[in-house]
Amino acid sequence: MCAYVLVAEDDQKQAELARRYLEREGHEVVVVSDGRAALERIRQRPPVLLVLDVMMPKVDGLDVCRILRRESDLPVLMLTARSTENDLLLGLDLGADDYMTKPYSPRELVARARSLLRRGQRTAQADPVLRVGAVHVDPVRHEVRSDGRLVDCTPGEFQLLQAMAAQPARAFTRDQLLGYLHGFDRYITNRTVDVHVMNLRRKIEPNPRKPARLVTVYGVGYKLVEESPHVG
Repeated sequence: MCAYVLVAEDDQKQAELARRYLEREGHEVVVVSDGRAALERIRQRPPVLLVLDVMMPKVDGLDVCRILRRESDLPVLMLTARSTENDLLLGLDLGADDYMTKPYSPRELVARARSLLRRGQRTAQADPVLRVGAVHVDPVRHEVRSDGRLVDCTPGEFQLLQAMAAQPARAFTRDQLLGYLHGFDRYITNRTVDVHVMNLRRKIEPNPRKPARLVTVYGVGYKLVEESPHVG
C-alpha cells in the first residue's frame, strides 16, 4: 500500500535514511526538520502517517503530538533517543500510536509503518463515511448527503467538503483549501474557494443566507461544523 508519509526529523542522516527506505516501499515521503514545520505541513496537506522525532527545534515532538491530537487522529510513529519507561509512557499518553528508540533498524521502521498504515486502512474500510452533523461525505462512493438527501457536487466542491469533513470544526484558510483543488479545478484564482463555498452552502444549508454548517471564520477562512447558530 502506497501512502503519503511525513517524516519530522532534524538529524539529516536519520531523515535521509528514513526517507530512502520508505520510498523503497513505494511511499511518497516529505521531510521536515522541526516541529513547527511539521504542524504547518500537516495542516496544509494531512499525510496518512507521521514519523515524528521527539527531540526537535522550535516545537519538540511531544508538543507536536499534543497539539495534533486536538486536531486529528493521524497515525503517529514516534522516534526518540530517550529510552526510559517514563518517556515511553509520556509519548503514548500524548497519543503516539507506536514508539521506536534510537538507534533503530530502518527495516523495522518500514515494518512498523506498514503495520500502522494497515491498521488505519482497516479502520477506514470499516466506516469510510465522514459525518459532520447532518452532512455526510462518502469518499468511497463519492457521495454527499445533507439531511439524508443526495447532493450533486462538482469534483472541486467534493474535494473541499471532504477535506473539511475529515477535520470537523477546524478553521481552514483559503490558501489551505486552495491546496486541495490542484488537479480538480482547471482555473484557480483567489476567488475559487469563495465560489465553491457559496455553491456548497446552497446545497447543504437549510438556509444558505444564514449558514449554520459551513461557516465563515472571520479573518481566517471557513470551517464545517455540526450546527451553529451564528451567521457565517
